[in-house]
Amino acid sequence: MTVWDTLVGQDAVVATLRAAAEAAAAQSGPSATPGATGWQRSAMTHSWLFTGPTGAGRQDAARAFAASLSCERQPLGCGECPGCHTVLTDTATDLRTVAPEGLSLGVKDVRALVRDAASAPAGGRWRILLLTEADRLTESAANALLKALEEPAERAVFLLCAPSVEDVLPTIRSRCRTVALRLPATADVRAMLLRDGADERTAGAVAAASQGDLGLARRLATDEAARTHRRAVLRIPTRLGRVGDCLAAAAALVEAATADAEAATSERDEVETAALKTALGVGATAAGGRSASARAPRAGAKARAMTVRGAVGALKELERNQKSRGRRTVLDSLDRALVDLAGLYRDVLAAQLGAAVDPIHPDHAADAASLGAASTPERTLRRLEAVLATRSALADNPGLVPLLAVESLVLALRED
Repeated sequence: MTVWDTLVGQDAVVATLRAAAEAAAAQSGPSATPGATGWQRSAMTHSWLFTGPTGAGRQDAARAFAASLSCERQPLGCGECPGCHTVLTDTATDLRTVAPEGLSLGVKDVRALVRDAASAPAGGRWRILLLTEADRLTESAANALLKALEEPAERAVFLLCAPSVEDVLPTIRSRCRTVALRLPATADVRAMLLRDGADERTAGAVAAASQGDLGLARRLATDEAARTHRRAVLRIPTRLGRVGDCLAAAAALVEAATADAEAATSERDEVETAALKTALGVGATAAGGRSASARAPRAGAKARAMTVRGAVGALKELERNQKSRGRRTVLDSLDRALVDLAGLYRDVLAAQLGAAVDPIHPDHAADAASLGAASTPERTLRRLEAVLATRSALADNPGLVPLLAVESLVLALRED
């Protein structure tokens, strides 16, 4: 299986990246510099911007390209050689991956990335710097990155990922070659699931419900908890009777998202905290096994106190980062739920208008028919717009309390 096989339904993207990788490998020696005539002819450049909606596989495309640049065999991107394997597992010495731990990507991480870019490759042809979510760069981080793109290191290649070009500063995107991915067709997702071992019925239902999101498709096909959560979300429109029912449905949705976030981050948080405490020596005793209270004060006592205070500060910073990451995970889970709700109301509207389109949630066709019979297309459209507005509000206002936003939504769905 080559690295390109992970790019489901992206034939044009694969052709572009393959051509660039081949051209990069054909450059005449390690002294070729970015911007030279040969690079312009070859369509290889030092900075790339991978765009596409959530689930389209923009990070997969960036990593596949990175693997092809490090590949040791022909054709490039074999997926089996040490060069490909280490990139795909994020263990390559010449690959630096930076992902935001919380709601944004700060200047400290970007400056470290820029320093790495200035280093010569340790073993391969290229020093590859991958930013998984360039749209989350803070202003100072974006400025630090811009300088590196304006004056690129000789053998460095920057790979940036973002939902769209508009999510990246014009000064940054103007210095990148853009690779636009699209959501794969339902047939492509279904074929992928069948290849992964899913049965025909599951593959068909999950491929439609995922709406092209490859990661979600795989989770729904293999994780019963994910399927249970989806069913609970899609039952919400049928539970909006009294105001109390609406508030209970909103609370249940937020609680489920919070539980998902805790399950996804709790183990990692514990490991990170334990590792930091070990590195800082927090809780350790001095040489010889004697506690600090059993020893007489020495000249270094003041320095020891400063070390402890520094450790406390580092632990607090880690805790803040973990809380930010947890909140982001909650928002991501809620966003997925809102996409499912929007899909259901789209099915309702299609049924009301008699549109000849395939449903997004074919396994909830009865619910869609029931909701359509009890409403009008105008009311369904307002409900769909309310779902999408809530999704935008949560994305654009990180400080917004999720429970209040969801409560407002379910009450609007009931009133309309």
